[in-house]
Amino acid sequence: MSDVPSPGQARPLALVTGASSGIGLELARQFAGHGYDLVVAAEDESIERTGGEVAHTGTWVNPVQVDLSTPAGVALLWDAVESVGRPLAAAALNAGVGQGGDFATRTPLDAELRIVDLNVRSTVHLGKLVAAHMTEHGAGRILVTSSIAAQMPGTYQTVYNASKAFTQSFAEGLREELSEHGVTVTALMPGPTETNFFHRAHMDDTPVGQADKDDPATVAAQGFEALIRGDQKVVAGSLTTKVQGVANRVLPDSVKAKVHKKMADPGRD
Repeated sequence: MSDVPSPGQARPLALVTGASSGIGLELARQFAGHGYDLVVAAEDESIERTGGEVAHTGTWVNPVQVDLSTPAGVALLWDAVESVGRPLAAAALNAGVGQGGDFATRTPLDAELRIVDLNVRSTVHLGKLVAAHMTEHGAGRILVTSSIAAQMPGTYQTVYNASKAFTQSFAEGLREELSEHGVTVTALMPGPTETNFFHRAHMDDTPVGQADKDDPATVAAQGFEALIRGDQKVVAGSLTTKVQGVANRVLPDSVKAKVHKKMADPGRD
């Protein structure tokens, strides 16, 4: 099925979270460029800029500044979606946060719990609302941003990788549940991408933080194409990332944990 409107049809509505920068911003551009109206959300006030950046395409955009790590924030965003008064054709559940460092001695507990609240809890909460809505209307597409980190024990990113393993499993299980209701679920699995993620996670000085990374526009384009095709999942980004995704399927977890340790090692004072 295609969500792109024919001349004279109303534009389909899409929701994109984490849309103020990086992959989320590029996903918003993909939806706008393919004929969707948008509700976009992020916790920082620069989400207003996202509305301006995509509205020039003729897209109607409602930017919502909201903290999705709280149940009240999820409820506020869903109220904004429902207030549009149209079925939600697509949703990109993309908001997420990370934290690098030694779990036992260096990383703040509140930062680790925020990862759980945003990456896991809000994905379940918002996913519940989106899935029920789409099931009621008998159609819809859901894109869940996971990561190739979902395939690797996350040495020095222990809670982040675990959150993405949850997200990946959640997306694939939900896909099967919704398959008889006209709703598809696609897991987007990027590798290291040129966004604010590593700076916000205090990983600028790590090997992965300093390495070349994938273009978020490329990741978003591949994710959008997979969503429209109804794919189960897509490892998105460069050839290097795709090769790593293949390798992660066959390497033992003990080896992947050591590889990740070298990538994310914060060093020592």
